[in-house]
Amino acid sequence: MLVLRAGALTTVQDLGRPGYAHLGVPRSGALDTAAHALANRLLGNPAGAATLETTFDGVALRALTAVTVAVTGAPCAVRICGRPAAWGAPVRLRAGAELDVGRAESGLRGYVAVRGGFAVPPVLGSRAADLLSGLGPPPLVAGTVLPVGPPGPDPVSGADVPALPGAPAELVLPLRTGPRADWFTRDSLARLLSARYRVAAASNRIGLRTEAGPPLARSRPGELPSEGMVLGAVQVPPDGLPVVFLADHPVTGGYPVVGVVPPGPALDAAAQARPGLGVRFVAAGAAG
Repeated sequence: MLVLRAGALTTVQDLGRPGYAHLGVPRSGALDTAAHALANRLLGNPAGAATLETTFDGVALRALTAVTVAVTGAPCAVRICGRPAAWGAPVRLRAGAELDVGRAESGLRGYVAVRGGFAVPPVLGSRAADLLSGLGPPPLVAGTVLPVGPPGPDPVSGADVPALPGAPAELVLPLRTGPRADWFTRDSLARLLSARYRVAAASNRIGLRTEAGPPLARSRPGELPSEGMVLGAVQVPPDGLPVVFLADHPVTGGYPVVGVVPPGPALDAAAQARPGLGVRFVAAGAAG
């Protein structure tokens, strides 16, 4: 498939390359794992097949041979050769047909799957683009040709496809406190679980940054030696405003981690959170 319009940021993503943090390699992979998996499921691909992750304004592609595609994630207009086509369902493209994935109507990131998966060369067992380390294919630009892998078995006709939640009206993130919660005052920790923040415009695939909420005050001076970081870690830099680490996060860091957002639906929702959206942290297991 030939890239005609790359959009603001479109990258190849799969389930990432876990297991290499000890070598300094981030996990990477699709930010909205449920939307990525659904796009593949619609086409009968394995969950780990590579898709395209778009950001806000979609992507346009030309099929160089006949293919079947599916678009999930942020709802958007889908057009084939200028005519409306289905979103969230398999769509057949003849050779030469142009697929236009439009601007997100809500949410932020869309996923474009092709039957057989995008077969760019893998690096350390993954085709994911990692914006922090530079591993994997670079972000797409117009003129890029994306190879497509051989199709697998036909998808099961009438298979149950669970509906995915829409973009959140407010991002509620469950927080398991620690390992460095003791670096912050009790009052700050209490405010963290009652205050409202906003998604900052500086957010990206590395981390969701917050703004407009109360900064966390430290209970001790000094800095930590660098230590291991995990997906969902909530690190607090010197300005006191929490940063939630996403798929391209660094594997080590020296700012204290006040808690961790467990992988799952909350981090998938974070992938769809636009700048300015309200953010709340709640104790893990508490009602939102």
